[in-house]
Amino acid sequence: MNLTGIVTAIADEIDAKAVEIEGSADAKNPDAEPGGFGMAIVPVDGPVVQVGAIDTFPIQSISKVLALNLALCELGDTVFERVGREPSGDPFNSIVDLERTGGLPRNPFINAGALVIADMLVEQTGGPDSVVHFVSEQLDGNDVPLDVDVLHEGGDLNRAMLSFMRHHGNVRSDSDSVMDAYVRQCAIMVDCQGLARAGHFLAQTRLAGKDDAGQVEAKRMRTVLALMMTCGHYDGSGDFAVRVGLPAKSGVGGGILAVAPEVASIAVWSPNLDQHGNSILGVRALEMLAARTGWSVFGPPLGSDCRPSPSDRS
Repeated sequence: MNLTGIVTAIADEIDAKAVEIEGSADAKNPDAEPGGFGMAIVPVDGPVVQVGAIDTFPIQSISKVLALNLALCELGDTVFERVGREPSGDPFNSIVDLERTGGLPRNPFINAGALVIADMLVEQTGGPDSVVHFVSEQLDGNDVPLDVDVLHEGGDLNRAMLSFMRHHGNVRSDSDSVMDAYVRQCAIMVDCQGLARAGHFLAQTRLAGKDDAGQVEAKRMRTVLALMMTCGHYDGSGDFAVRVGLPAKSGVGGGILAVAPEVASIAVWSPNLDQHGNSILGVRALEMLAARTGWSVFGPPLGSDCRPSPSDRS
């Protein structure tokens, strides 16, 4: 497969049709000019492929995937005694569902669930930088910058959710410590290659060994990827699954981390978002990539106009 050729062709098409693609989407800001676009792929076996913009961006909610993995490493399935595994059907920052469930968030990727995960990590480590340190490790120990604007965003609604969940006994650390950990993980700055490298461990899903450790690791990867598939794009998760068919997680910084199991980790970035908070051009590029490579877990998306060209099949 000529992966470089496929990715270059996708980037060229995105660049040529950006106005059309964003104009036909349910955009969060319909008056915004098309922004930049970048994509990077880190295969399990093969060279890195990167095209387009090399801008850095805050990973925002993509950090929730990394935090969940760390919590599962520390606590195993007891994580799910305090946070569910089901799509929410409500906005990512809704407090309404917590009233229905007695302070138990539906999943780790809505804000309430991510705050409970942050609370678990603070309890385990005593500090705010579990996810920051993990990303640094994945990037060969390089320092990870944090976005100043994200660090200073208002957090009143998140604090309200923390207080509500604390009332129900589902938050144990003090709110300032949890909020500090949460905003610091959201503020992590990377480019597309950095994001794909940070999430590359998720692409290695094959059972590492028949011992207990190998079984536990395989189950953890399956759990994280399953939640990415069902909950990774909030109320747009079903549409993304149909169009792209890859486990993925978006962030309002414009990035998306996607995983083709046992094949590659993929990161895309473009700043303009749809109403669900997902990058418009990023979703479209992943749809094209899945169709032209056959990487979708379901095969090429049904009804897609992204058919492999003869050169793509080489």
